[in-house]
Amino acid sequence: MVTIVELLSLLLVSVLWGCTNPLLKRGTEGIEEVSETSRVSQLLAEVKFLFSNIKYLVPFLLNQSGSVVYYYTLSTTELSFAVPVANSLTFLCTLLTGKLLGEEFGGKEAVAGMFLTLAGVTLCVISSIDGQDTGKLNMTQPVL
Repeated sequence: MVTIVELLSLLLVSVLWGCTNPLLKRGTEGIEEVSETSRVSQLLAEVKFLFSNIKYLVPFLLNQSGSVVYYYTLSTTELSFAVPVANSLTFLCTLLTGKLLGEEFGGKEAVAGMFLTLAGVTLCVISSIDGQDTGKLNMTQPVL
């Protein structure tokens, strides 16, 4: 059975991950222009570019704080519930944040996919809150 705290934690994780994904993408703009002679110096120059760029660093730290909350939540929540809920809601948050930032949305198919994803997450949440475990058969009752 899932508690409200676990559910809110997964929602927080999804918001932190999903809303920072488009911001991380924007924060990496310009990294293609970093050029060094060797692979090691190229790697170091790219790391320096990213971590000296506030447009990348703030979303990165928020994203990583979502990971901390996620791993903590995994210690108290069923894995079969936490993973699909967090990942699917992250996808929705990423789409919505990207749209707010002016990225292409994907049209009617994306909207349909969002509604189907929300429907699936809703079913997972309802079945977990009610304490129903659809994966197990109750052997005390006759099978029809």
